[in-house]
This record gives sequence, structure tokens and C-alpha cells, in this order.
Amino acid sequence: MTSSETELVRVLEKDGRFAPSPAAEQYLPLIEAISDAELEQFYRDMVIIRAIDTQATNLQRQGQLALWPPSRGQEAAQVGSARAARPQDTIFPSYREHAVTRIRGVDPLDIIKLMRGVSHGGWDPTDPKNGNTRLYTLVLGSQTLHAAGYAMGLTFDGRTGTGDPDRDEAVVVYYGDGASSQGDVHEAMVFAASYQAPTVFFLQNNHWAISVPVTTQSRVPLVERSAGYGIPSTRVDGNDVLASYAVSRVALDEARAGGGPRAIEAVTYRLGAHTTSDDPTKYRGSDEELSWAERDPIVRMRAFLENRGAGERFFTETDAEAAEAAEDLRSRSVELGPPPADRMFDHVYSEPHPVIAEQKAWRDRYEASFEGEGQ
Repeated sequence: MTSSETELVRVLEKDGRFAPSPAAEQYLPLIEAISDAELEQFYRDMVIIRAIDTQATNLQRQGQLALWPPSRGQEAAQVGSARAARPQDTIFPSYREHAVTRIRGVDPLDIIKLMRGVSHGGWDPTDPKNGNTRLYTLVLGSQTLHAAGYAMGLTFDGRTGTGDPDRDEAVVVYYGDGASSQGDVHEAMVFAASYQAPTVFFLQNNHWAISVPVTTQSRVPLVERSAGYGIPSTRVDGNDVLASYAVSRVALDEARAGGGPRAIEAVTYRLGAHTTSDDPTKYRGSDEELSWAERDPIVRMRAFLENRGAGERFFTETDAEAAEAAEDLRSRSVELGPPPADRMFDHVYSEPHPVIAEQKAWRDRYEASFEGEGQ
């Protein structure tokens, strides 16, 4: 596939008009089957996670968190792909997939705990309530290796390609344009392709790897990198939640059915900073930001729903629900205290270990040595 042949799958124009691109034609039956309730849920997901994301950014600015990676602008790519996954699928996020994790059942407060520094991981990935969602990964690209290895295990264990869509499993792994230049990503694609592992590589191309533009990272569309490994690859408008859903749904269905890995490049944009320690005004201009703000995924979806007849009451109720979720996150965040000291020893090894036991005992003796002082 050459760059001239790489077409963008888009269903909604930036003004919300339903105007499928030629590459979207094959997905139209799937999109037309989406119910009104599901369409409204897509919008609700995006609005609520943006409110939560904004609240978390404010919490960091007020000293409540050490760091926060905003997801503003990338909601459609995440909501569409997450809603396309089945409950038995396993999710491997990077560190900005706030919408994905919430849809899968992870409490946003668990992300706050990680970014506040009171938890090493945030949540228990083995707890069913967290929807087979692995922990955030701060080492860029390493999650793709984890995902490919897990998917290989699904193949070896006969948990994919059996012909039973209610039982077959797949894996979705999220990474960004910056991580796409990491060796880990390419190694993961080699193994996934070689073993035909049911891995969907979901690349969120938000155009900036911190301060490095995507045009510096690659001279061709990023979708061509995965295609070069023999992985069927699709480029989608990542600010179009309907297109993101349809493309992800088809890729996951094919992977689950035994078709091997699939790759998606969701073309989107990071409207905010890379993290709260970043200042994007140092490396990109306001004209670019304004251009992408006009393609805001939430504004686009709202216009589409309004054109379909959604009333003001729905939008008002959604905004109220989002405000309530954000305020709930704030109140629970400021109430977080330090974790029990014993927790640092709990998950170093999966089984009891004598060295860890001795370290814990030494800690207890050390703390006991101060008892009575200062009284």
C-alpha cells in the first residue's frame, strides 16, 4: 500500500454532516445498524471523559497530582474503539486512554491514585470489574510487546479463531505516533504477524511526540509501517467516533475469527499539552491548534445528533452528568490519604519471598525504634 493509495475512513464531516468518504463505504451497513441509544452513548462518553480530564488537569495545577496526561481532542478515537471491543477482549493501554479505561469499568480515581503517587499501578487488572484492562504503561511502546505476547498465548491456548464469536478473544493495544518509532512496537508487529496473533494495534496519531512533529518521525503515513509487516492496516479519521467504532469493530471481529493481527491509524490531534509538565506554545503555533479545534470530535458528534433530532434536554442532562462525574472525582481525590506502608511489599513477587519478608521486618523494627520519642 503506497501513500497515494492510503484513504482515510471518515463518516462525519467536521460540521457533523453525514458524508462518508469512499473508503468508508464498506462500513456503512455496520454504522447504519447503530441504534439511537448507542449514538447518544458515544456522545455521553466523550463529554463525561472530557469533564473528568479537565478536572484532573485542574487538580494537578492545584498541587493534588504530580502529573496528568490530558486526552482532550482524542475522545472519539478512544470511545469508538473501546465500544467496539467485546467483554472478553483484553485491553493494553498506554497512559492517555482515560475514555477507554472508564468504558471498560476502571474507576477514574484509580488513575488519579497512580498520578498522585499513592499507587504503583492504580487498579487490579485481574479484577473482573476492570474489564480485562491492563495497567497504564509509562515506558513507551512496551505495552505492544505485552499485548502481542498475550495474543500469542491466546492462539496457543485455542482461545481465538474457534468460530464461536461469543467465546473467541482478541487484544487491543493503544500507542501513539511517538511510540510508533520505538523498536518495541516493531518487534511486537513482527511476532504478531509471524504467529498470526489476534492483536489490534491501535495507533492514535495526535501529530506530536511531545515536541517532535509526526512529519519528522515518518516520511510516509504511519499506517504504512504496520502494512510493511504484512498486517492489514486501515487509516481512520480519529475525530469521527462513528468511523472509529466501525473500523475497530471490523478489525476486532477479523482478529478474533483467526485472521491474525490488524492495525489502525486513527488520525487525531492532541488539543492540550503532552502532559501538565509540557508547554505546547514552545513548539507549535496557534493557527494549527485553531484548525484542529474546528474538528473537535464532541462538537462534530453533537451537530450530527442535532441533525437527527436530538433535543436540548439530552444535551443538558449529559452536561449535568459530566459535571457531576467531575465533581465526584475531585471530592474523592482530595480525600485520598497516603497508602499503608505495607503496600510497597505486597506485589513485588506473585508469591511470598524471604528477602521481601526480611525487608518488611527490618522496616517494622526501624519504625519501632522511634516509639516514645518526642512525647
